[in-house]
Amino acid sequence: MRELITHSRGVPADGDTPVFAEPWQAEAFAIVVALHDRGLFSWNEWANALSTQLKRPDALADGSDYYHGWLAALESIIATKNIAGKEDIDDLAAAWQRAAHATPHGKPILLENDPDRS
Repeated sequence: MRELITHSRGVPADGDTPVFAEPWQAEAFAIVVALHDRGLFSWNEWANALSTQLKRPDALADGSDYYHGWLAALESIIATKNIAGKEDIDDLAAAWQRAAHATPHGKPILLENDPDRS
């Protein structure tokens, strides 16, 4: 296996081909690995959750929605394991969106920037 190198964007790459098409995909990957490392689910549980998403009827044949399936599998497994429910996930995603819109250009997006945060 060839050694992974990093593109200037910080996205790991194998030769000239990025391993992840977008930085958010690498972050989603890292979240799954971190949750597994904390013992929140086994690799078999993860493989089953991901497989369910990748086999759904509306999955794109070219696999371009692979990491969207990855996120859906992550949401599913953390809901199934009662780590967080869909409403919790949706609320947190909305808070990050609001924080992003409230953050001045060029500044780091922090959840504390959410104007609705109490």
